[in-house]
Amino acid sequence: MIGYLEGHIIHCEADAVLLLAGGVGYEVLVNSFTMGRVTAGTGTDDVVSLYIYYHVSERQPKPVLIGFSSLEDKAFFQLFISVAAIGPMKAVKALIRPVGEIARAIEQKDVTFLGQLPGIGKRTAEKIIATLHGKTMTFMEHAADNACDPVLPLTPDKQEIALQVAGVLVEQLGHSSASARRMIQAAFEKHPEIHTPENLLDAIYQEGL
Repeated sequence: MIGYLEGHIIHCEADAVLLLAGGVGYEVLVNSFTMGRVTAGTGTDDVVSLYIYYHVSERQPKPVLIGFSSLEDKAFFQLFISVAAIGPMKAVKALIRPVGEIARAIEQKDVTFLGQLPGIGKRTAEKIIATLHGKTMTFMEHAADNACDPVLPLTPDKQEIALQVAGVLVEQLGHSSASARRMIQAAFEKHPEIHTPENLLDAIYQEGL
């Protein structure tokens, strides 16, 4: 399964890019917010990185690649499509605003904001709130403090490990999103050899981070 692609954009459409990676052209669907991020100031020689959600089902037997500029955006997308009546294709069209703004609207039960997202409407907005309220605080907190917290550059593999461990720290152990991110960053700085989620958790608690 494809989870990450890195290459050059050789063609853009309204809701998709053709990404040349490893000599192969991949058609990747992106929402308008992601499109703006990956194409802003991008030249033909610039490398673009996309985290991929791979979608195939009985109703959609042809594989579809959906791209995101960050693991956080991909994680939010996967949470968003857990709502009844919102499939991956509908979510791609709907998520035109930053994740933090949509998460805030969910936590504030802002039906009007959510209902104005493409293809959503009032009834679906109410379903989103009923399903996801209380589950998106991490994304809202990340948007609020991301600008002021330094982030250690990580490889895609380590970013995936960091995302998994952040979920454990926040959802199971009660840490705030900002606190979890600081602990993870400190652990990677002291132990760059970390290569599994278990290693990372051990490092965090052995060091008393």
